[in-house]
Amino acid sequence: MPPGHLFPATKYRRLRELVEAWPDLDVSEAAPASDGELALAHTPHYVSAVAGNGLGAAEQRAIGFPWSESMVERARRSVGATIAAARAALAEGVGANLGGGTHHASAARGSGYCVFNDVAVAARLMQAEAARAATRPPLRVAVIDLDVHQGDGTASIFAGDASVFTLSLHGEKNFPFRKMASSLDVPLPDGCGDAPYMAALGPALAALWREHEARPFGLAFYLAGADPHEADRLGRLGLSAQGLLERDRRVFAEARERRLPLALAMAGGYGRDIDVTVAIQAATLRAAIDSCGQWNNAAP
Repeated sequence: MPPGHLFPATKYRRLRELVEAWPDLDVSEAAPASDGELALAHTPHYVSAVAGNGLGAAEQRAIGFPWSESMVERARRSVGATIAAARAALAEGVGANLGGGTHHASAARGSGYCVFNDVAVAARLMQAEAARAATRPPLRVAVIDLDVHQGDGTASIFAGDASVFTLSLHGEKNFPFRKMASSLDVPLPDGCGDAPYMAALGPALAALWREHEARPFGLAFYLAGADPHEADRLGRLGLSAQGLLERDRRVFAEARERRLPLALAMAGGYGRDIDVTVAIQAATLRAAIDSCGQWNNAAP
């Protein structure tokens, strides 16, 4: 990326280098998503335009990246990693993508550093695979989006689709400035700290679990953005690192209590000190590992 670019490209390498030494975490390289997989959530024209350098200048500005072959490869593998995390979650209870959470990409365009929508593609693929398996019921999916920015692309892709429930807690006055309606949106004021954030999260999760009781989910995706942190350059909220960890633990615990497989994507994080962002996301991964151990040790 150009010098001074807001996108924290080095975050992903630093996070991988930190956690791949953990003995209780299996780290593997993601396969790139195919055109056919991407077309489950994106228009074929858009997929072709991204792959073949057919994006116009305005489309590239909306994404925030100049086109390059490496940009396309990274975008494909970001989706592939969430697909792998979803499969791991269905098999083991919890799976994680060390990147992902590209929730601003809609069916026909990218936006806000998001080229393809990894969660939308993975959700559609897991539903398709469940449909092909005669022994498995139709797969209903929950998206728990706690990135500081509203998941407008995800909301638009799943608008009117009762098989996917989208929940978004986000900064009310933050990007995107034109929001799309999720199944449940919880806008938060600038400066929102730990206590009011958790007070808003509780009822939102309660509403999600009422949906689960009425029509059970078979898989949840959790976008655990570090950007609600008080020192994030793009966040505008005021959560502490401990507050973010309590948020994560609550989501993991409540999903585990319901035996709901959970696929984690790290989503946003734009700290002034990138090491702080990496530490927050490493703590999220540690909480996920702990949750996976508790899942496997719990009685069915």
